[in-house]
Amino acid sequence: MGHLLARVFCGILRRKLHRNRGTGILQYRGPEVFSCALNRIKRKVPVFNKHSFIRSVALATAGSGLLCSSIDTDLRTSISLAIPSPLLESLLWSWRTLREMIARPSYVSLDPMQYEKIPSLFSRIGSVPSEDISKGVSGEVGDGANTSRGCLGRDSIANAAARVGPAVVNLSVPRDIYGLTMGKSVGSGTIIDSDGTILTCAHVVVDFKGLRSPSEGKVDVTLQDGRTFEGTVLNADLHSDIAIVKINSKTPLPMAQLGSSSKLRPGDWVVAMGCPLSLQNTVTAGIVSCVDRNSSDLGLGGMRREYLQTDCAINGGNSGGPLANIDGEVVGINVMKVAAADGLSFAVPIDSVSTIVEHFKKNGRVVRPWLGLKMLDLNHMIVAQLREKDDTFPNVNKGILVPMVTPGSPADRAGFHPGDVVVEFDGRPVGSIKEVIEIMGDKVGKPLKTVVKRANDSSATLTVIPEEANPDM
Repeated sequence: MGHLLARVFCGILRRKLHRNRGTGILQYRGPEVFSCALNRIKRKVPVFNKHSFIRSVALATAGSGLLCSSIDTDLRTSISLAIPSPLLESLLWSWRTLREMIARPSYVSLDPMQYEKIPSLFSRIGSVPSEDISKGVSGEVGDGANTSRGCLGRDSIANAAARVGPAVVNLSVPRDIYGLTMGKSVGSGTIIDSDGTILTCAHVVVDFKGLRSPSEGKVDVTLQDGRTFEGTVLNADLHSDIAIVKINSKTPLPMAQLGSSSKLRPGDWVVAMGCPLSLQNTVTAGIVSCVDRNSSDLGLGGMRREYLQTDCAINGGNSGGPLANIDGEVVGINVMKVAAADGLSFAVPIDSVSTIVEHFKKNGRVVRPWLGLKMLDLNHMIVAQLREKDDTFPNVNKGILVPMVTPGSPADRAGFHPGDVVVEFDGRPVGSIKEVIEIMGDKVGKPLKTVVKRANDSSATLTVIPEEANPDM
């Protein structure tokens, strides 16, 4: 019955109270508040008394302030509710929140000086921090207190770092020139298998000029818990800047879980981990700024590559370290930053990394088919603009424009012309370069039928046989 009385009273308060902006006091003056409440309670509850009503009012104010009543010289009832400034709007919230407050009567204080000691009972984006963070090799973390998956709470960043942290390693490679040690190359890595398979950047462990490790393939590996190992470089792909290092351990090693970079959106929270400037166990956080930043946008030559752009702080030594989502899953490998700017960092998407790892397992290297086409993604807006300039441009909703064909290339021999719009590739409708790359996979030397649209909506079916790309391209 007390909860019902409190509910009715607080509903009246929400409609009657007005804000005293200068003092942070919510006040209502006049006898109507009691008479209105009593009349309403009579209609809803057949048996009640004034003492129950007063006790319920006291409970209703628990956790958010101090309720006082007095009678002024004009014999008018005065009710004042003093609350801390961060909670001034709490009375506007739902009854569900007020019911949670009532469940905590021990927080009521009659001393206004104790207001600051009353714990906050409201959280719009988080909850009570989790105290169940496992320190085992799995790096698993407790669920926390009612924090929904994917939501950012006060422990979200810490929990994500705790899940990935044990699998982050520090890599150190001596740089030798003619037998003389000329410093070390320092970077980071991520253990992705309990047998000791480590993902990192190729530029950390490989000499780009000689395509070999500067120290005969040996890498010093230090785990977060202080253990050290000697690792061996198994594979490296300079084009994507991804490498695999292997260490051997008699016991299972902590490993990170791989997520999906295709699910990321601009604005999603991410966590970058690694060993910048050899400062091991460093964690920074930020958001995803762009999910498909092209290498051409960064002024990088060669074949097309895509990066995740973030505003996480990374520095020398972060290369090869993981970029994790808020669920503690690796969604990228940090590779570089813009030296002349802050908040411009880039990572290889984990979906691309997974494909590279599969190539390593299957072929020992990354096999990339080459067509000899320069391509541009189209959408209905770009198509409309092109048709305004040239009414003979094919009437398509999407596709891939071919502005240039390399002479003597497989595409040139297949009959591609500048201005063609690719709408089907290997029997599947396509609307982006990424889709074409996924369809080709490692199909070198295999004929692929392609349908293109040309001026005045004419079409042609071409058969192209991809060649393996030159690794130096």
